[in-house]
Amino acid sequence: MTRVLAAMMMVLLVGACAGNADLDEPPVPLGDFSLTHNVVVAPNPQRGPFSRRASDEQLIETVRTAIAERFDRYDGASRYHFGISVEGYVLAVPGVPLVLSPKSALILNLTVWDDAAGKKLNDEPHQVTVLETFGTGTVVGSGYTLSAEEQLEQLSQNAAKSVERYLVRQMKEEGWFMPAPDATVADGVVAPNAATTVDAG
Repeated sequence: MTRVLAAMMMVLLVGACAGNADLDEPPVPLGDFSLTHNVVVAPNPQRGPFSRRASDEQLIETVRTAIAERFDRYDGASRYHFGISVEGYVLAVPGVPLVLSPKSALILNLTVWDDAAGKKLNDEPHQVTVLETFGTGTVVGSGYTLSAEEQLEQLSQNAAKSVERYLVRQMKEEGWFMPAPDATVADGVVAPNAATTVDAG
């Protein structure tokens, strides 16, 4: 909890780029990647300082929708699963212009599962921390210009984009989503127990 709140405090006054600006463009290459299970949970999300409230159901559904929006575009030959845990959030309230203008933030933990191998690709969850889109609320923050639902949608889209960047980096550095030279994929075949072992940790 302390680590999550500390991360929020570090990013409250920083901006970010729009996470959905490229959705009309072809997706960046991700090898043979295809997302099968998009599992999002919110077991104990921490609400940061200067934040509006969001229900666990809102957090789960908005993040899941943003992930699907970005990753359902991939139709590779191999199946992968996401286990995502919403760890914390700030949905900024109106602050004091130029003095205290809190920014919105979202913190997720991501685990990627390889369906064919039936195991995690990352042994430790990858933490994603994203901020509201720069310029949404100019110097006064999005608390003045967006509803809590709009803030959460924007943050979730930024998080999905950040996840994509992470996967691209892992593909280049660790060889993720690259099929073995002699690998074959049978349509409709799922690795034993793969679907039942997906979780956010």
